[in-house]
Amino acid sequence: MSSTSSAGGAGLPRGRRRTTKAGWNLLGLIVFVVLGFPLYWMLDTAFKPAKDAIDPDPSLLPTGVTLANFRRALDIADFWGPVGRSLVVSLSVVVIGMVIGLLAALAISRFAFRGRKTVIVGILAVQMIPLVAMIIPIFLLLNDLGQYDKLTGLIITYLTFILPFTVWTLRGFIVNIPRELEEAAMVDGCSRTGAFLRVVFPLLAPGMVATSVYGFIQAWNEYLYALMLMSQEHQTATVWLGNFTTKHGTEYAPMMAGATMMAVPIVVLFLLVQRKMAAGLTAGAVKG
Repeated sequence: MSSTSSAGGAGLPRGRRRTTKAGWNLLGLIVFVVLGFPLYWMLDTAFKPAKDAIDPDPSLLPTGVTLANFRRALDIADFWGPVGRSLVVSLSVVVIGMVIGLLAALAISRFAFRGRKTVIVGILAVQMIPLVAMIIPIFLLLNDLGQYDKLTGLIITYLTFILPFTVWTLRGFIVNIPRELEEAAMVDGCSRTGAFLRVVFPLLAPGMVATSVYGFIQAWNEYLYALMLMSQEHQTATVWLGNFTTKHGTEYAPMMAGATMMAVPIVVLFLLVQRKMAAGLTAGAVKG
């Protein structure tokens, strides 16, 4: 009797676990469909005939496949110029932001100095300021510095809101690396710099990759400042998409084709660093 009861008691939690797991799987599937549908609709519209893109009764399934939208997207305005400028700006912001952000995060995390808490609060405060509120001050500042309508001015502008994010995120990764690892390396004869390069930096690499990807995406997708600070001659890829909206209407199919081509660098970047990025996100979520 006791064995039967124990067997029944053991089977009930297992059944509940299966039900709970199935519920979480269903929830994950629903989230995936909701988040993935805009991407599917963009691809579907990019490859469907232009007349089907403006059909008042659209079909969820592909109605045809054509490359005419991509040819139209490449012909309507210069494509490679804006994409090249966006790549230059995004990569420059990531490289400069990672160098300065890593040094700042290391100083905040490993050294005690006067005003340290003020610096941390300041970093948080800067991230709370709406980007729209800084347009006029940044425009006046860049104009005085002679950096208006220049890629260097746009890079400096992007650093104002990507650098605080980088510092704060890297600080979280550095804090999770025990100090004892550095101290042990220094006891073995390493200098502080050598201990950082040999011990901390390899452990920090996944976090740096994750932070770099998010910084790259922010710079690549930014639209407002690129529109306000750059002329049409020096426009970036996000502003380039505005060429499909004219006084005669919006060419939705070519616009979706252009958006698809713009998404390629981001997808390639994710494919290259997905393992490091997953490791970085996991490392940042666990207290060391």
